[in-house]
Amino acid sequence: QVQLVESGGGLVQAGGSLRLSCAASGRTFSSYALGWFRQAPGKEREFVAAIGWGGATTYYADSVKGRFTISRDNAKNTVYLHMSNLKPEDTAVYYCAASNSISTIGDDDWGQGTQVTVSS
Repeated sequence: QVQLVESGGGLVQAGGSLRLSCAASGRTFSSYALGWFRQAPGKEREFVAAIGWGGATTYYADSVKGRFTISRDNAKNTVYLHMSNLKPEDTAVYYCAASNSISTIGDDDWGQGTQVTVSS
């Protein structure tokens, strides 16, 4: 099991940027894939981005392509989500997730979430 703790959320104006961090512990960090999901009020949780073990493979939801970048630092046991050109519709609680494979992200371990609010 992997323990995940997100940070970096907050209030930002539309067009601004934020960087979310997710610190992981409990297993060898480089042995699992990581991802970010989000859940807006009244909506289902949705996939945002994922990154493979070595960091070379990444996937993004169409709604964030070109604006968000996922990265990982295996030396710091941390995965990041760099968000730019933020829009009000990006407002949500953002969750970090870990799994054995990038194809199963969302099936296993979750963090507690961090709130991102984008004002217009």
